[in-house]
Amino acid sequence: MTVNISRRTALRRAAFIAAGVAVGSQVLSSPAHAASRKPEPDKVREAVRRAEARRNRVVTGAVSRNGWEMEKVADDHGSIYTRPAPGTPVDLRIRMGEVETVLVHVVRRFHYEIDPLRKGEVVGWRTPASVRNNLAESNQASGTAVQIRPGFYPSGARGGFYPLEELVIRDILAECEGVIRWGGDDSTPDESLFYIDVPPGDERLVRVALKIRGWAYTPGRGSGVLVDPLQPRRRKAAERLAAQQA
Repeated sequence: MTVNISRRTALRRAAFIAAGVAVGSQVLSSPAHAASRKPEPDKVREAVRRAEARRNRVVTGAVSRNGWEMEKVADDHGSIYTRPAPGTPVDLRIRMGEVETVLVHVVRRFHYEIDPLRKGEVVGWRTPASVRNNLAESNQASGTAVQIRPGFYPSGARGGFYPLEELVIRDILAECEGVIRWGGDDSTPDESLFYIDVPPGDERLVRVALKIRGWAYTPGRGSGVLVDPLQPRRRKAAERLAAQQA
């Protein structure tokens, strides 16, 4: 059956439908409707609780000697993870980011220019309970230090490196512009130890890390490219830094 409607009736119905659509869209975009899509308060509280539990499982609330926060665990939602030193068989637990970039550079230059390293010969992060807080080794507990062959260069002893090897170490330190300190220069020496010597957020660390990363794209620069530590310019820079860090 066909029903005839007037033009005025058709227009009124069209206007009514349009108004209904407009009202519906306003309801869907209203704060009340948006709020209904937000996580329920219980779920929010549970997410916060889990995040705090993860953090409490990782952090200690204490800092190592260089001012970085020590962590209880590695490879477990913290800042410290096992990372490779490319071009070497070495893996080390280290704080990710700029710290990783600079310390891995130190390890790689040691491997290429002083003596090839074997797997397990570099110790990075250690538990806070296993380090002495009054010594620079505490920096390992914050993931900001490495020991290279600690059995070869025991804490408290000096003279573990040949003169030319020590020249290379001095050159590495100068290349890192003072953000790395060698434990062999400490009052209680640990010639196996290399650690970050600036506090968190220090712009010098950021600058040096950017420089090292840039070398990956620059032929003839970076780890693996042999340099002459006796070159006058490099030797002068190394001697100046050694005097500053003495």
